[in-house]
Amino acid sequence: MKASKHLTAVRRCLGSRRYLSGLFIFIIAGVSLLFSGCSTQDTGGKKIKDLEFTVVEDADVPEPLMKMINEKKKEPFRLSYSDVENLYIVVGYGEQPTGGYSITVNEVYLTEDAIVVDTNLVGPGENEQVTNALTYPYVVIKTEFVDKTPKYK
Repeated sequence: MKASKHLTAVRRCLGSRRYLSGLFIFIIAGVSLLFSGCSTQDTGGKKIKDLEFTVVEDADVPEPLMKMINEKKKEPFRLSYSDVENLYIVVGYGEQPTGGYSITVNEVYLTEDAIVVDTNLVGPGENEQVTNALTYPYVVIKTEFVDKTPKYK
C-alpha cells in the first residue's frame, strides 16, 4: 500500500513539473511577444531631412533599370539603381489579378544610415471598372544621389 501511495505522489510531482515547465515556457513566450510583437522595422535612425523626389514614367527610366524591373516584376521586389547624379529606388508589388492598382509614395527621407522609402499599394475602388488582366504595379522614385542604402517601411 505504501508503494502505491509513493507512486501516486511521484506521478503528481512529475505531472506538476510538466505543468510548471509548460507554464514557464508560456510565460517566457508571452513576455517575448510583449517586447517584440509590435516593433517597427529599423529605418536607420532619426530623420535628418526629407528628400525631394519625382515618380518616373516608364519612358524616362534608364534602360538597364527597366530591364531589371521587367525581370523581377512578377514577384514583389525592391531595388535601387544609380547613375552619376541620381538615385532610382524601385518598389514592385508583384502580380495583381486586375488593373486599377496604384502606388502612393508617402515619404522619402534621409537618416544617418539610410534613405527611407515608405510606399503603399492601393487597390481598385469597389465600383471602379478595371481591366481583367494580370498587372504588375511598381513605382520608380528618382532622387538626388546619396551614398546610402535604401530601407523600406
